[in-house]
Amino acid sequence: MLTRRFHAAAALILVALHAPHLAAQEPARCDDVAGFHRLDFWVGEWDVKVNGALAGTNTIEKILDGCAILEHWRGAGGQEGMSLFYFDRATDTWKQVWVTQTATAPGGVKEKTMIAPLPDGAVRFQGKIALSGGRHYLDRTTLSRLPDGRVRQVIATSIDDGATWRTQFDAIYERRS
Repeated sequence: MLTRRFHAAAALILVALHAPHLAAQEPARCDDVAGFHRLDFWVGEWDVKVNGALAGTNTIEKILDGCAILEHWRGAGGQEGMSLFYFDRATDTWKQVWVTQTATAPGGVKEKTMIAPLPDGAVRFQGKIALSGGRHYLDRTTLSRLPDGRVRQVIATSIDDGATWRTQFDAIYERRS
């Protein structure tokens, strides 16, 4: 019992001695951490095309000194959506919160987590979308940098927990001049 108290007291003293040192350390700048650059290829002003036809425009910008990314989608039919992407340094992954003006409908709000950086530099995000009656579907987005600087975005859904996937949106992002 005395040994346990001694160890606990020693641990508290060590924390107290190091606390001022820990508090005095400057946090790393987001720009200096490699993980914060994983989505840099997607930053820009884009015309988004599906089968060659304009589906909308998308503005992807780094904000908060490079610590987050803001997406503003404008569909050709007038629909809008916005995402905030942020990098969780503790888990070395990006997360996304997507909101549209139809937030009360399934898929009008989505939260996704990057589940895989793919070998070709692409990234894949995935989330679970709740439906009524306790049901859900999986929603995933894959962003791939193409050799010519364009970006391909594929959004797919699964109603069987990932056994099969159905493509909902397959678009090419072309930089606006």
